[in-house]
Amino acid sequence: MSKSTSKEPEKVEKDVPQDEPVVEETALAEVTETGTDIEAFSDEEDFDSEDSLTFSNGVIEKIVAIAMREVPGVVGMKGTWFNRVQDAFGASDSTKGVTVEVTPESAVRVNISVLIEYGAYAPQVFEDVKKAVVKQVTGMTGLEVAGVNLRIEDVLTPEEIEQRSRRAAAASKKEEKAADDAE
Repeated sequence: MSKSTSKEPEKVEKDVPQDEPVVEETALAEVTETGTDIEAFSDEEDFDSEDSLTFSNGVIEKIVAIAMREVPGVVGMKGTWFNRVQDAFGASDSTKGVTVEVTPESAVRVNISVLIEYGAYAPQVFEDVKKAVVKQVTGMTGLEVAGVNLRIEDVLTPEEIEQRSRRAAAASKKEEKAADDAE
């Protein structure tokens, strides 16, 4: 077996008898030299062409973070106030609580830290998170999801959720007023 050393995706050539064709296998994705981009390939692509499709890790992280908004029982990301409220005011980092790693097989492994509602069944939240991540990442990028790691950072009671909601709304109003005053 020989491996390609160029920047093309890894190709594996198999030794076969003279009368049988050579079969090549290609990877689905590849990390560029910087380690922060993921390049997607399809089996039909001509690797000699100038065309390419590359995803920043931040894009994958944002896809995952947005998918988390629809998962029942998830109320926020990694100890921050609910991304839904903050995003509405443009005050949050939409990828907080999400990191993406590329595996040696050129697939993505997603790490997510969330806040869940008190009373939510954590194993079901995990299954719903996995389903949402695979559906959105694969559906939007064509990349394979090698795994999903979910870390529950906190459990919030309805009272805590309401209290955080009021604080976030007050902070957003102050930011809006400061922005209006600056104009």
